[in-house]
Amino acid sequence: MKKKIRLNGFTQNSVAPHSPGLWRHPDDQGQRHGDLDYWTSLAQLLERGKFDALFLADVIGIYDVYQNSYKPAVKNAVQVPLHDTLLQISAMAAVTKNLGFAPTYSATYTQPYKLARQFSTLDHLTKGRIAWNIVTSYLKSEAVNLGLEKQIEHETRYERAEEYMDVVYKLWEQSWEDDAIIADRDTGVYTDPEKVHPINHKGDYFSVPGVHLVNPSPQRTPVLFQAGASSRGRAFAAKHAEAIFTTIANDISELRTFTADIRERAAQFGRDPQDIKIFPAIVPIVGETEEEAQAKYEELLSYLSYEGTAALLSGHTGVDFSKYDPDQYVENVITDASHGFLQKYTIASTSKRWTVREAVLHHGLGIGATKIIGTPDQIADELEAMSQEGDADGFNIIQASSPNTFTDFIEHVVPVLQSRGIFREEYEANTLRENLFGKGNVHLPESHPGKKVSISDPKVKSVH
Repeated sequence: MKKKIRLNGFTQNSVAPHSPGLWRHPDDQGQRHGDLDYWTSLAQLLERGKFDALFLADVIGIYDVYQNSYKPAVKNAVQVPLHDTLLQISAMAAVTKNLGFAPTYSATYTQPYKLARQFSTLDHLTKGRIAWNIVTSYLKSEAVNLGLEKQIEHETRYERAEEYMDVVYKLWEQSWEDDAIIADRDTGVYTDPEKVHPINHKGDYFSVPGVHLVNPSPQRTPVLFQAGASSRGRAFAAKHAEAIFTTIANDISELRTFTADIRERAAQFGRDPQDIKIFPAIVPIVGETEEEAQAKYEELLSYLSYEGTAALLSGHTGVDFSKYDPDQYVENVITDASHGFLQKYTIASTSKRWTVREAVLHHGLGIGATKIIGTPDQIADELEAMSQEGDADGFNIIQASSPNTFTDFIEHVVPVLQSRGIFREEYEANTLRENLFGKGNVHLPESHPGKKVSISDPKVKSVH
């Protein structure tokens, strides 16, 4: 039986989030990102395309590494203005029934007690269609504007995130028993207090003694996305993630190496390697003919902002590329920013040496994601090869122009994938985890570390 492909739409609550300058394209609607109708229409479009989820990227800082200034980012709308990533989800859920939502939220700058409450609430409101893209945050501007003197070092962020996950697992999985709410009108007892337990967490980074504020949501723990690319990040992802987003691979060989590494690491944590879905990023450019698709690609490139993309790439990597000659090769450097983007463009890359100019131009259309340019059949061929040969489970579709990239893909490529039997024609279930892993898989699998946490209350018994 052929492997089924999963699809997520990838965007952000900003003007031209991953393709600086594309807001100028005459058909682009990104300037409407502050309009709720924009989001509800986008959600309905992706649900018509039978996508698993709308993946919402986010940062809470500004890209000010390039020229040591915020001005290039502001001038070129480089993920600024940037609105909150959670607030439109309820409205999108109200006009859809199956589409999931995967907002990005920082485990570095949001207290775990607060995050657990927000995501439990959203999982209730969406009837079990919420994921959490776990990030540890790579921008120095995030740190200093949230009260820190400097950015937390990369390894420390991950150490802290490990304890963070223990806290939220205890809140989601152990604080409330399934049958805690009895709503007995005769006795007046709404919740049996003996079935709600304080988590009594006291660690190196967090002290959370109390009970979770929200009763168990349909999925309890939201579906867990992550995008770790460094060795430390991959270990974190292999331990915790149920789905991994990656832009690191430049070709099928690198993709296969990446997926094999993640699955091997997952097995070392006692997990089923197939309990992780791996989603490389792609930017599809669809035409009726190869020539039409190439012409469309060239047109999109003409709207790119070089300065804006340089500001974006500098923020992603922590390297001020204004100090480099455009024809200089990107060096092997270590920063506390995103190691994945550094790894993609440094001369250590297994398949290509990148000059600064090449890296900027490639990064500009979909943050360095693989561009697949061609007819619907040609694009389907490439996706099938990445799935079968590269062991990808699905793809995060990144927009060049909003919502045209999604519309073209859904109208022209999805039917080809369906005709080949490698993409769903109907949703399998209603919750996001079930649509990803099969009907009946509402909660974390027993092999997941989130199911193995315990709290110190001697009266608590294993829930669900």
